Amino acid sequence: MSRVYNFSAGPSMLPESVLRKAADQMLDYEGSGQSVMEMSHRSKVYDGIITEAQRLLREVMEIPENYKVLFLQGGASTQFAAVPLNLMTKSHKADYVLSGQFSTKAYKEAQQYGDCKAVASSKEDTFSHIPVLDKKEFRPDADYFHICLNNTIYGTVWNTLPETGNVPLVADISSCILSRPIDVSKFGLLYAGAQKNVAPAGLTIVIVREDLLGEPQKGTPTMLNYQVMAENESMYNTPPCYPIYICKLVLEWIKDEIGGLKKMEERNVKKAQMLYDFLDSSKLFKGCAQKDSRSIMNVTFVTGDADLDAKFVKESTAAGFVNLKGHRSVGGMRASIYNAMPVEGVEKLVAFMKEFEKNNL
Repeated sequence: MSRVYNFSAGPSMLPESVLRKAADQMLDYEGSGQSVMEMSHRSKVYDGIITEAQRLLREVMEIPENYKVLFLQGGASTQFAAVPLNLMTKSHKADYVLSGQFSTKAYKEAQQYGDCKAVASSKEDTFSHIPVLDKKEFRPDADYFHICLNNTIYGTVWNTLPETGNVPLVADISSCILSRPIDVSKFGLLYAGAQKNVAPAGLTIVIVREDLLGEPQKGTPTMLNYQVMAENESMYNTPPCYPIYICKLVLEWIKDEIGGLKKMEERNVKKAQMLYDFLDSSKLFKGCAQKDSRSIMNVTFVTGDADLDAKFVKESTAAGFVNLKGHRSVGGMRASIYNAMPVEGVEKLVAFMKEFEKNNL
């Protein structure tokens, strides 16, 4: 068997040990005589799986007791509506920072449910950095303040959180969840699609402070009501059973094989630094994100020549480095080096880039 190095922005690669364990248990999960894929979500066996997945997430992320963990469906994009429907309920105001495509989509969606203000944007600079904030633009009576912590398409990340006072900070952490420690207590709500660092596509994680639960906006669909989902332990209806099971295996991998999120961060920083160091010294390739905003999860770069970019993508794919083509909205290349990407994968990519540069200068 020959596996490629998958640099996809999502769905992304999973740890090989997780895939092997899932394969071993495909027909018979721990003596139950059945696959998790065909198991009733109301069974005692599956209850053990989802309960352990939630427990492990709390342990690994050090989630405080006054936060609820919800395992939902619909992707992070569904949360673009669920967040305002559940939280924009007092002043009916919310502030948004536009640092990329997904925060912009979240902002536009939320405008349907209340008074949303874009307090800062880096669109004019092609979202190549986190926007500069002016606190005078923040509204002290906003129901929440929304950011996208890591911007998958543009390869940028918030290194310093905005100070929002009594206004709850809400963050989309889809492409950086579990990549490094995060102080959950600084946020009112966190949400993430799982298909980048946690599990296959289909699972969405919401971590919400209990005091923000309550009566949502009138007309909120039951399936988007956080209170209902919390009261039913994420099982108001059939949850995404198999992705939750894989989530459990990934959390076990982080805890037992990696050694926790501090060790994971060290590993991720090492991989990113290796790639950025080469880009900074290269005569052919150039990084897209400004240095003070560089993501350790998504590294974007170009040659400056669209034809040469296309040649690089074609040759790298043939060499076993797949999904390096940049997002259609920005072009160029993007290496998504999520948790499951081994250090060896980045080392070999850099070696390939050096050889490509040598042959194309």
